[in-house]
Amino acid sequence: MTITLRPATADDIPLLEAWDADDVVAASDPNDDWDWPETLAAVGLENLMAEKDARPVGFIQITDLVADESRYWGEPQPGFMAIDIWIGEPDARGQGTGREMMRQAIARCFADPAIHTILIDPISSNTDAIAFYQKLGFTFRETRVFGADTCAVHQLTHIQWTEGPSQ
Repeated sequence: MTITLRPATADDIPLLEAWDADDVVAASDPNDDWDWPETLAAVGLENLMAEKDARPVGFIQITDLVADESRYWGEPQPGFMAIDIWIGEPDARGQGTGREMMRQAIARCFADPAIHTILIDPISSNTDAIAFYQKLGFTFRETRVFGADTCAVHQLTHIQWTEGPSQ
């Protein structure tokens, strides 16, 4: 399977909005209303479309916790990045697409030697997402409330990545 990541653009907004309306995607992020033009222009975010055989199938966002002006994760944390991911196209789910997207995103993060930890924040009740991240080597860090969502924050350190099951 060939998955490529490319920068998301304004031309992708109609597709991103359609994916937002998908029940599975909405369940993973029930209380957020993405403002796509603002999101795509935000400082500290790398917004990427995942394409399988040149067809968009998913979205991934890599957040630099120091540069992110939203301060979603709180005070700047040097050495930390965060990743959000979803598979928008139903026929791409359960096919290894997410694993490959995450593999590429993690490699992007850890290509910077200053980055030592990646965070993710699945909804605490999303046991499928939590199991997915744990198979990649993420470990539970803390329960945290972001807005109206209670999340099971997990982390992956560079050491876990190089020595763990995600390779």
